[in-house]
Amino acid sequence: MRWLSWMLAAAVCATQAAVAAPPVATLERSHWPERIDSPVLFDVASRAHILLFARSLLASESQDEAQLTARLGLRQINLLAINDLRQRLWQRLWANFDLAQQSCEQDASFCYAIDSESELRTQAADLGIDPESFYAGFAVPGQVFSEAYLNELLRLAAVSPQTTSEVQLLSEHEFDGNGFADRTFLLSFDGGPGPVDGATDALTGYLRAQDLSATFFVPGQTLQARAEKTSVAQLQALYAGQCVATLGWQYVSHGQWDKWQDSVLRSIALLQADLPDSYVPWFRPPYGQRRADSGGFFAGAGLKVALWNIDSMDDDSRLTAQQAGERTLSLMLLWRKGIVVFHDTLAKAQTAVPWLMRETAQTDIAWQACADVR
Repeated sequence: MRWLSWMLAAAVCATQAAVAAPPVATLERSHWPERIDSPVLFDVASRAHILLFARSLLASESQDEAQLTARLGLRQINLLAINDLRQRLWQRLWANFDLAQQSCEQDASFCYAIDSESELRTQAADLGIDPESFYAGFAVPGQVFSEAYLNELLRLAAVSPQTTSEVQLLSEHEFDGNGFADRTFLLSFDGGPGPVDGATDALTGYLRAQDLSATFFVPGQTLQARAEKTSVAQLQALYAGQCVATLGWQYVSHGQWDKWQDSVLRSIALLQADLPDSYVPWFRPPYGQRRADSGGFFAGAGLKVALWNIDSMDDDSRLTAQQAGERTLSLMLLWRKGIVVFHDTLAKAQTAVPWLMRETAQTDIAWQACADVR
């Protein structure tokens, strides 16, 4: 619910203005001219995405505060937070490009003599895709996607610290997947369980059939309601082979709520009692919003805050299931590792997830077993 998160941010911060939900970054994968059906071709597409995003990031640095404020559709921005985010993005982009260029001897597309972050900046400034190139059809759509996605990230940084989000870790007890090994991803779902025989049931069944696991983040209230309609035993069968963590007792922002600690503790007590074999000690803050000083509480409760760096945006009504899947794949190519988030109460994930698995089946990426993440 990223669009809702941003609208909530605007409501919380009286100095911000948001007339409508901002555009969502989408990209039809048909603009990329070849199937990504090998590790080498994954790297080719990864290099292209990194370079285009780096060009967008570099261009944004030439804008002053007034220009950035207008660009993001806000009345006021936190420029220090934006600059901090940019610095971290450059570090990740360089690290990822360096990994992606290891296969340049096998396919030299989008390969350049880049040996440092500063050289990546230089190449991004000089980047051009020839109109006669095999990849010419990707140039404009790829750049549009990069611009829109960068705006999403900058907007989240701009409204901090009043409204926290997934773009910044606040303590050592938080993680977002950027520390995973290259080509390693964790699949996660928010919001369930849904109604009996609904989307959650279909997804857990699909994952077991594919010998895959995911982490399902659930509100305690929703979990309790499902158990009362069925039984705890049926709930345990639903999540067999999967991991279950908490979103708190209710799916509401835990950034300003005075009962946020009780919400977390009450929900983990329920999970430990009803789903001891599936429970993992993680809390995911709804909308990414949590208190900046909450690190001590989570440490004392033995919890980690599990964020994400690849948002499918499947909960945005403007995106189809296909678009959510395509967006996810594009971000996987850009970040090369991380935590992917879908919403298991929505039918879109039932289409997008199998599509994503088919598209990446021959790329040598690893879907992390949820129980192995520490």
